[in-house]
Amino acid sequence: MTLAALIFDVDGTLAETEEAHRQAFNETFAAHGLGWHWSQADYRILLRTTGGKERMAAHQATLAAPVLRSEQIAALHIEKTARYADILARGGLHLRRGVADLITRARAAGLKLAVATTTNLPNVAALTRACWGAEPEAVFDVIAAGDEVKAKKPAPDVFLLALERLGLPASAAVAFEDSRAGLASAQAAGLRVLITPSVYTVGEDFSAADWRLPDLSAPLPDPLAGFLAAQPSAGA
Repeated sequence: MTLAALIFDVDGTLAETEEAHRQAFNETFAAHGLGWHWSQADYRILLRTTGGKERMAAHQATLAAPVLRSEQIAALHIEKTARYADILARGGLHLRRGVADLITRARAAGLKLAVATTTNLPNVAALTRACWGAEPEAVFDVIAAGDEVKAKKPAPDVFLLALERLGLPASAAVAFEDSRAGLASAQAAGLRVLITPSVYTVGEDFSAADWRLPDLSAPLPDPLAGFLAAQPSAGA
């Protein structure tokens, strides 16, 4: 396999963002007097539904009577996205172990870097500004976001869009994910997948993954290890 690109999920893979998302949702709900509050246990279940608007709709479906119309959910999600960006801008979010080093070494090795995420571009931008002090386009060659495709993960659409923008076949890239939905999405796009479970997904079944590591500071499997062998680690 000729390796030409690495494609990363964002939430849970690049950074443990889900608590910031949960906080932003709860702040938005409280500001509008909805009476909704998502605990960590609630959110772990809700994460099985990909997409913030879809998550709110899934929660509402469990209630005795609908509260919000689809356009109201969309408006609340816009507000939640702004609150999330504010939370990240205040600091406290860090990349997961090994992420910055891998991206630096991959770039030095001439690999293309891409994002394929269920989240939207403003959330990607909030993360890159918080963690790299840069816009997404300064960190990644290609960004494929959930609001650009018809179907979100576990459908393969967002990974297929990333591959299309990279101009590469699936055989030339490796995907990095943290969830079963992401794993299914990437594999349906024909990609090999390396899983690093997040705090919210650590108990999920990843037996179908090509590789699984606790985080990206662990020794990498081939073909990544061989391709990056000539690039010194930042910790070396």
